[in-house]
Amino acid sequence: MVTFLLSLVALVLGYFVYGRIVERVFAPDNRPTPAVSMADGVDYVVLPGWKIFMIQFLNIAGTGPIFGAIMGAKFGPSAYLWIVFGCIFAGAVHDYLSGMLSVRNGGAGLPEIVGLYLGKRTKKVMLVFSVFLLLMVGAVFVYSPALILGKLCSDSLTWVYIWCVIIFGYYFLATMLPIDKIIGRIYPIFAVAMLFMAVALMVVLFVKWPSLPELTDGLDNMNPKMGTIFPCLFITIACGAISGFHATQSPLMARCVKSERQGRPLFYGAMITEGVVALIWATVSSYFFYGGAAAELGVPATLQAPEVVTTVSQGWLGAFGGALAILGVVAAPITSGDTALRSARLIIAEFLHIEQHSIRKRIYICIPVFAFTLALLWYNIADSDGFNIIWNYFGWANQTLTIFTLWAITVYLTRKHKPYWITLIPAMFMTAICLAFLLVSDTSFGLPTITGQIAAVAAFLISGILFALWRKKEMMKDKQ
Repeated sequence: MVTFLLSLVALVLGYFVYGRIVERVFAPDNRPTPAVSMADGVDYVVLPGWKIFMIQFLNIAGTGPIFGAIMGAKFGPSAYLWIVFGCIFAGAVHDYLSGMLSVRNGGAGLPEIVGLYLGKRTKKVMLVFSVFLLLMVGAVFVYSPALILGKLCSDSLTWVYIWCVIIFGYYFLATMLPIDKIIGRIYPIFAVAMLFMAVALMVVLFVKWPSLPELTDGLDNMNPKMGTIFPCLFITIACGAISGFHATQSPLMARCVKSERQGRPLFYGAMITEGVVALIWATVSSYFFYGGAAAELGVPATLQAPEVVTTVSQGWLGAFGGALAILGVVAAPITSGDTALRSARLIIAEFLHIEQHSIRKRIYICIPVFAFTLALLWYNIADSDGFNIIWNYFGWANQTLTIFTLWAITVYLTRKHKPYWITLIPAMFMTAICLAFLLVSDTSFGLPTITGQIAAVAAFLISGILFALWRKKEMMKDKQ
């Protein structure tokens, strides 16, 4: 618990200290934001700051900081280091700067931002890559909450299918309607439920103060079946540390902020909050797997992540508290899924130059988007291993998206003569991680771990050298 307490303090200090440094690097000012200058009553709508924070938090959360942290905790105390350092120096920086670049560029989506700084060809790659990722999110985040809700109703699969239909119907409405009609009204309620869950579980942890694996015990992998710490831990825990999906969501709120100065609490702060949630669930899971909580609750320590959530929430918080906690867990993926499909609609519309004020033109884009998502959902349900396959591809694609975003921001900072190192180092690190995972993962090349690790070191060094050469050319252009 000492490691948990120190990690919690570090995240809070990270927001106030490093978050302020990153804010000063970007230098927000008083220029009109897209929500003011481009207001359309559909996607560009000024919302109160507290409401934007709640929506952004739920948009980026999903099941990632919960399920990812639960699975990541199996690696041992090293999970704490990745959550803390990944969140402060990579994830929150990634979210803040991608969100603020969207604000500065008329609420542009991620492919547009990447295209501005990495070129038109990269923009086209990003368009396909990001839309496919968002559709996978929509499919996965229908099925995972439907499973939890279905099991609460009955053991029959029929209820799972019923909940899939209900959630998918909600997705359609939330994607089509103006952002302040559904998302702006119900997200704060869901956010309260999720934050209640996190705070309540943290209070229980402090009351119990269990004996857990600490950083002082070493960083050995406590569950080799999960894979090696490098690179598998850094893919397993994504949303609680850094996640490319977030950069697809930030433009939604970039179209709703009234002032650039709201950026740090809304974008950087939401990511730190998500890191706190991941930290809490990692600690809860460490207690469950290695501290005896499973035995206390009368269940085996081999339960899967969704079962751990349900068992711990009901066992520790009682009927009412458990129900509210589970509501928060269920709401998180649903609220990420609907905004994922909304982002897909906006990205496609932006690329095809189709205005979205007209509901008829919104339907034009929504029909193929939802048709493809339905196909993925059907595969998810029909194939017994469909969920795991889609989730594995989502995990890798999600972290690969961070590479494009971080390199684009690094180019922006370099051209603006700002301290580019704040994103250069995370960009080089994530390039190394994603390459290593692609090489060693059983779902791709399945090469020996040492091969992936050597390739990671090479990728880190080569990407840094290539950046240095590119920067030298940029400096020569400036002098001419």
